[in-house]
Amino acid sequence: MQIEKEFIFDSAHFLPLVPENHKCRKLHGHTYRVTIAVSGEINPQGWIMDFADIGDIVKPIVRSIDHTLLNSVEGLENPTAENIARWLFDRIKEKLPELAFVIVQEGESSRVIYPQRQ
Repeated sequence: MQIEKEFIFDSAHFLPLVPENHKCRKLHGHTYRVTIAVSGEINPQGWIMDFADIGDIVKPIVRSIDHTLLNSVEGLENPTAENIARWLFDRIKEKLPELAFVIVQEGESSRVIYPQRQ
Protein backbone atom coordinates (compact mmCIF):
# COMPACT_ATOMS: atom_id res chain seq x y z
CA MET A 1 0.00 0.00 0.00
CA GLN A 2 1.08 3.59 -0.49
CA ILE A 3 0.31 6.84 1.30
CA GLU A 4 1.11 10.37 0.19
CA LYS A 5 1.52 13.72 1.94
CA GLU A 6 1.89 17.13 0.32
CA PHE A 7 4.02 20.11 1.23
CA ILE A 8 4.24 23.57 -0.36
CA PHE A 9 7.13 25.99 -0.56
CA ASP A 10 7.98 29.15 -2.48
CA SER A 11 11.44 29.85 -3.84
CA ALA A 12 13.30 31.80 -6.48
CA HIS A 13 15.75 30.38 -8.98
CA PHE A 14 17.29 30.78 -12.39
CA LEU A 15 18.62 28.12 -14.71
CA PRO A 16 22.27 28.91 -15.47
CA LEU A 17 22.73 26.22 -18.13
CA VAL A 18 19.97 27.22 -20.54
CA PRO A 19 20.69 29.60 -23.46
CA GLU A 20 21.04 33.28 -22.56
CA ASN A 21 17.75 34.17 -24.31
CA HIS A 22 15.71 31.46 -22.49
CA LYS A 23 13.12 32.95 -20.11
CA CYS A 24 14.24 30.67 -17.26
CA ARG A 25 17.76 32.11 -17.39
CA LYS A 26 16.33 35.16 -15.59
CA LEU A 27 15.67 35.17 -11.85
CA HIS A 28 12.05 34.15 -11.18
CA GLY A 29 10.02 32.29 -8.58
CA HIS A 30 7.56 29.46 -8.22
CA THR A 31 5.19 27.96 -5.72
CA TYR A 32 6.24 24.32 -5.54
CA ARG A 33 3.97 21.48 -4.42
CA VAL A 34 5.88 18.44 -3.19
CA THR A 35 4.23 15.05 -2.77
CA ILE A 36 5.99 12.46 -0.62
CA ALA A 37 4.97 8.84 -1.20
CA VAL A 38 5.62 6.16 1.41
CA SER A 39 5.08 2.48 0.69
CA GLY A 40 4.73 -0.41 3.09
CA GLU A 41 2.50 -2.88 4.81
CA ILE A 42 -0.29 -1.87 7.15
CA ASN A 43 0.94 -2.25 10.73
CA PRO A 44 -1.06 -3.37 13.80
CA GLN A 45 -2.20 0.23 14.38
CA GLY A 46 -3.97 0.03 11.01
CA TRP A 47 -1.71 2.32 8.98
CA ILE A 48 1.58 2.32 7.11
CA MET A 49 2.88 5.32 9.03
CA ASP A 50 1.44 8.24 10.94
CA PHE A 51 1.11 11.25 8.62
CA ALA A 52 2.39 13.41 11.49
CA ASP A 53 5.64 11.41 11.55
CA ILE A 54 6.10 12.06 7.84
CA GLY A 55 5.58 15.76 8.48
CA ASP A 56 8.11 15.76 11.33
CA ILE A 57 10.72 14.38 8.93
CA VAL A 58 9.90 16.33 5.77
CA LYS A 59 8.92 19.79 7.06
CA PRO A 60 12.43 20.80 8.24
CA ILE A 61 13.92 19.75 4.89
CA VAL A 62 11.31 21.67 2.89
CA ARG A 63 11.60 24.63 5.26
CA SER A 64 15.34 24.79 4.55
CA ILE A 65 14.63 25.75 0.92
CA ASP A 66 11.43 27.76 1.44
CA HIS A 67 11.78 31.44 0.51
CA THR A 68 15.37 30.99 -0.65
CA LEU A 69 17.31 31.44 -3.84
CA LEU A 70 17.63 27.77 -4.71
CA ASN A 71 20.83 28.36 -6.70
CA SER A 72 22.57 29.26 -3.42
CA VAL A 73 21.73 25.87 -1.83
CA GLU A 74 24.52 23.30 -2.00
CA GLY A 75 23.54 20.69 -4.57
CA LEU A 76 20.99 22.95 -6.26
CA GLU A 77 23.27 25.23 -8.23
CA ASN A 78 21.25 24.22 -11.33
CA PRO A 79 17.79 24.00 -9.71
CA THR A 80 15.69 22.34 -12.38
CA ALA A 81 12.57 20.56 -11.15
CA GLU A 82 14.41 17.28 -11.77
CA ASN A 83 17.35 18.32 -9.61
CA ILE A 84 15.05 19.64 -6.86
CA ALA A 85 13.21 16.30 -6.80
CA ARG A 86 16.44 14.31 -6.56
CA TRP A 87 17.81 16.70 -3.88
CA LEU A 88 14.66 16.27 -1.78
CA PHE A 89 14.53 12.51 -2.31
CA ASP A 90 18.13 12.01 -1.18
CA ARG A 91 17.67 14.01 2.02
CA ILE A 92 14.29 12.54 2.92
CA LYS A 93 15.32 8.94 2.14
CA GLU A 94 18.11 9.19 4.75
CA LYS A 95 15.50 9.76 7.46
CA LEU A 96 12.54 7.93 5.91
CA PRO A 97 13.67 4.61 4.39
CA GLU A 98 10.08 3.77 3.37
CA LEU A 99 10.10 6.69 0.90
CA ALA A 100 8.97 5.44 -2.51
CA PHE A 101 9.16 8.59 -4.61
CA VAL A 102 8.92 12.38 -4.61
CA ILE A 103 6.82 14.50 -6.95
CA VAL A 104 7.81 18.13 -7.43
CA GLN A 105 5.18 20.25 -9.12
CA GLU A 106 6.34 23.62 -10.42
CA GLY A 107 3.38 25.91 -10.88
CA GLU A 108 0.02 24.58 -12.05
CA SER A 109 0.92 22.23 -14.87
CA SER A 110 4.49 20.91 -14.71
CA ARG A 111 5.81 18.15 -12.48
CA VAL A 112 8.54 15.58 -12.14
CA ILE A 113 8.52 12.22 -10.36
CA TYR A 114 11.75 10.85 -8.86
CA PRO A 115 12.62 8.10 -9.03
CA GLN A 116 10.40 7.01 -11.90
CA ARG A 117 7.41 4.95 -10.75
CA GLN A 118 7.39 1.38 -12.05
